[in-house]
Amino acid sequence: MASTEHAVANDWLRQQAQPVRGLLRAAIGYGATQSLLLCAMAWLVAQVLALAIFEHVGLADLRWSILAIAAIAILRAVLLYRQRMCSDAAGRAVTQNVQRALRQRLRELGPAWSARQSAGDLVTRLVDGVDTLAPYYAGYLPQAALAGLIPMVVLLAVGLREPWSALVLLLCAPLLPVFLILAGRAAADASTRRWLRLRRLGARFMDAVAGLSTLRLYRAAEREHERVLAAGEAYRQDTMAVLRVAFLSALVMEFFATCSIAIVAVVVGFRLMSGHLAFAPGMFALLLAPEFFLPLRAMGTQRHARMEAAAAAEGLVEVLAVPVAPTVSGPVCVAFETSAPSVTLRNVHANQGDHADVLRGIDLVVPAGTRLTLVGPSGGGKSSLLAAVMGLLPLESGSIEIDGLTLTAPDWDAWRTQVGWLPQRPHVFNGSLRDNLLLARPEADEVSLARVLRMAGLDQVVAKLPQGLDTPLGERGLGLSGGELQRLAIARMCLRDAAVLLWDEPTQHLDAATAAQVEQQLDQFARGRTVLRVAHRVRDLGPLETVAVLVDGKIVEQGTVAQLRQPGTAFSALLNEDLRA
Repeated sequence: MASTEHAVANDWLRQQAQPVRGLLRAAIGYGATQSLLLCAMAWLVAQVLALAIFEHVGLADLRWSILAIAAIAILRAVLLYRQRMCSDAAGRAVTQNVQRALRQRLRELGPAWSARQSAGDLVTRLVDGVDTLAPYYAGYLPQAALAGLIPMVVLLAVGLREPWSALVLLLCAPLLPVFLILAGRAAADASTRRWLRLRRLGARFMDAVAGLSTLRLYRAAEREHERVLAAGEAYRQDTMAVLRVAFLSALVMEFFATCSIAIVAVVVGFRLMSGHLAFAPGMFALLLAPEFFLPLRAMGTQRHARMEAAAAAEGLVEVLAVPVAPTVSGPVCVAFETSAPSVTLRNVHANQGDHADVLRGIDLVVPAGTRLTLVGPSGGGKSSLLAAVMGLLPLESGSIEIDGLTLTAPDWDAWRTQVGWLPQRPHVFNGSLRDNLLLARPEADEVSLARVLRMAGLDQVVAKLPQGLDTPLGERGLGLSGGELQRLAIARMCLRDAAVLLWDEPTQHLDAATAAQVEQQLDQFARGRTVLRVAHRVRDLGPLETVAVLVDGKIVEQGTVAQLRQPGTAFSALLNEDLRA
């Protein structure tokens, strides 16, 4: 199983290189050209030394050769710069492509899928995992090609001038790749373990931060602190194991390369002493011997980037491979009016993740401009029904109709523009109050913002803030109370001015006084609009409120509160339970 996942990840990495083949080829071409210039420069250096030492030629007579060496050095520096520019551009392009693909897949999967994932693990995969790709494409892939090209160029150049040294290089060359393969297997396993450990550490840390209040309330913060420290220590040990293998393999490769160069030096020295070799070819071979092994040694250092990318790619492939409902393109079939439409669900069945039949045969009608309240025990399917109406929970069967017209796949985006959504815990983004309001309607002016603030009863709160609407809010609304956050969500919904309103018990986590104020504001705003809401405080519903009771994904009762509060009904059982609470 693990080998299959590795193979799939490696195939995926190769596929991502297809759009940047031109950049990678350019980088490899620049590197190969540098090796040709290196051979020419080494020969010029050898010639200059031979003429200066043995022929006693002066610097004036060698000036053109010295200028040529300087020109080649400058040209090699330019080529090196261009090589790095191309390889870095390839790494950035692949990273951006993968980021776009991940964002698109997350949009397709929707918030229901994201909510079932560990936030820390998902962030680690989508942020740290993507960051490991750039070194792979910018460093490893070009170096892997140059590790095959440059030694061949150097070997050919040395062979033309000093065949015996070329033979020594050829015989010593296999030592480095063989050891690289042997050490790579152990390093790959260690890198995979380290990456999995990082994902677990990220998940645990994010969970601990999110639940810090609960941990402190139950005096479990110190225990969780110890667990996070233990997870961090385990990650440190795995990281050191990877570095240990990397450093040891680099040391052994340096040893083999040094020994090979020493052998070439011995061969050249004996041949010079015996008179079978001139100084210039011998010096040429000595100058190029380190360059012969340099790409292979660099390959060893870059192999770590490959292992990191391969380990991270497994997590990225898992996200990209999650099946999504097929996207159907086509014209919008339902013409949405600005007036409040009717909403009808006909025999709706839906699954959510591993939970089958969260909705089972739902038949429900919300007449235009009216309000229907969903009640039922926890886990009965109320929030799932709202998600289905918003198009965030794909239907297994059945249909949703707006003013008698069935919503199809091309209609969902247009339909969501007609919906105002108010959840139990509204999300507030890290930014200003204004930024969070303008999410609903970016083009809204100051007059519109002031109007919705008054409607939500938030105008006095904003007036007391030091920067007004430009006051920065921390993540999740840090700086505002729970009631103020809910009012902000109401103001945002009012700014949307949607024809259909979906509320998932927005007052459940508020105190009674604040909840009463919020309910009053919502009732005023909802007049003349179609409202489908979830309520948990059954005792607060008025006798004329129209309700539908959901139990295990099915509607078991429907009618007004006055009709359903008779003894023996499911609604009366919910009411009695709420009164006892």
